[in-house]
Amino acid sequence: MSSCGNPATEEQALMPRRLKFGKSKDCVRCRLKPGNIVIRHAVYCKECFTPIVDMKFRKALEPSVNARAGTSKRPKLKASGNICLGFSGGLGSSILLDIVHNTYFSSRPPLDDSGKPRGGINHPRNASVWPSCIVCYVETCGAFTGMQDRTDDIRSVVERYPSFDFVPLRIEDAFDGSWWTNVSGSNSTPQVCLELSKDGLITDGLHVASNVIGLTPVEAMRSYLSSLPTQTAISSALQNLARVLILHTAHSRGSSHLLFGSSLTSLSISLLSSISQGGGYAIREELQEEWAPVAASGPKPSNVLRVIRPLRDVTAKECAVYAWWNNISVIGRDKQRRAILGIAALTKNFVVGLEKDYPSTVSTIARTCEKLEPKDAPSGQCRLCKRPMQSAIQEWKGRISIRSYSDNKLSADLAHIPSPCRGNLDTSTPSQVPPLLSLTDFLCYSCHTTLTSRSSRGVKQSAPVTSSATPLPLWVADRGLHEDGPMGDGARRKISEDEMLDNVAEFLIDNQDCEE
Repeated sequence: MSSCGNPATEEQALMPRRLKFGKSKDCVRCRLKPGNIVIRHAVYCKECFTPIVDMKFRKALEPSVNARAGTSKRPKLKASGNICLGFSGGLGSSILLDIVHNTYFSSRPPLDDSGKPRGGINHPRNASVWPSCIVCYVETCGAFTGMQDRTDDIRSVVERYPSFDFVPLRIEDAFDGSWWTNVSGSNSTPQVCLELSKDGLITDGLHVASNVIGLTPVEAMRSYLSSLPTQTAISSALQNLARVLILHTAHSRGSSHLLFGSSLTSLSISLLSSISQGGGYAIREELQEEWAPVAASGPKPSNVLRVIRPLRDVTAKECAVYAWWNNISVIGRDKQRRAILGIAALTKNFVVGLEKDYPSTVSTIARTCEKLEPKDAPSGQCRLCKRPMQSAIQEWKGRISIRSYSDNKLSADLAHIPSPCRGNLDTSTPSQVPPLLSLTDFLCYSCHTTLTSRSSRGVKQSAPVTSSATPLPLWVADRGLHEDGPMGDGARRKISEDEMLDNVAEFLIDNQDCEE
């Protein structure tokens, strides 16, 4: 077969097909045994594959374990707090659970009759990187009807590792005052509500409602999801709620590191999906971040939580083979019916399909995103997703996007939209809302787009709209927003007579002074 012949004269002139593996079928690591798996045209045997995955895991995690980077090339690993694992029951998080246990907790020395390590607590062999480990799982069955509660199944998996403590959470805890009091210690955080338009969706101005609706956490959460304008917004909101719930829980329990089981494939999908939804400014935080609750005033907090994805160099194929060869049980995750048509699901289908023909696709996406960084410093932290917020977002958005269809020059653009779908578009002139009554300045571009972007197809409401306002997660009104924002003293609210008297008390003259 010739690879450079003339097809007109040589009928057998065909390009040779590229082999799936290199020059040899033997393992490229030990050079002795025949290979059992092909990873990016490299062949590995079963005995060499598991140590390679463990090496990738340690290489991604251990440089970030110590609070301060020392001068030694091989420093002693000692974290400043506990470790928290975000567990979903999927493939990546199941492998993360097993690797962390086998690497850092299974080799602990035996205990004596008194429960203390043999040889003394200060013996070098008894030193551990993290004193304890908690596993957080967020149950999302309350978001939609018909979903099964899998907390007991997850608990049975975590109980196989005796060194781990299981911490169950629910997605509706974001609207539960008792949970927020436990993790933040604040008893006076109010409930922020946003006004809804006639179609039951959040208004473009993000108006803060003056009335407070009394709903249970499940009702408040479903009301919030039903007020979102698109299927993509619902999927993104669930991911943000689960992420912030785990962040606050890990921080409140003294954890210094939070690990997620995102593989290289799922990380690349998440990166593209985040960029397509307007989250490009916080793309570095999608890879790795240092997070802490923002205080109303004072210096930067010292108890920073490092969010790491140690499986970011391991593909989904490697994770599946690792779980099969090491007998790791995977419960799996329930597919959300409402997220099937979202951007995240479409991005997943595109990347996975492209990866079949081009094995380096996900690696190229992740490495390219690692090189991206914002031009300017963040102006603060978004109150909804708790990620860095870009400055002057609304000015930039007003220059690049169409905010209303009321202009006569744009009326012709409505001709291509079917008549039944025109009701979902905002054709009214946006009203001028006082800044103190809007959450616009406290949200990042991605969250603002998630709450206000309309779709020509609309969203099928799961329940009839019975209220003119929808609640937001409790952390939106925490600290700085409560003191300086819409719920603060600068907002338009009714002031009682006693409060007004206290404000002007120092300027009043007593009657006794007048008589003298």
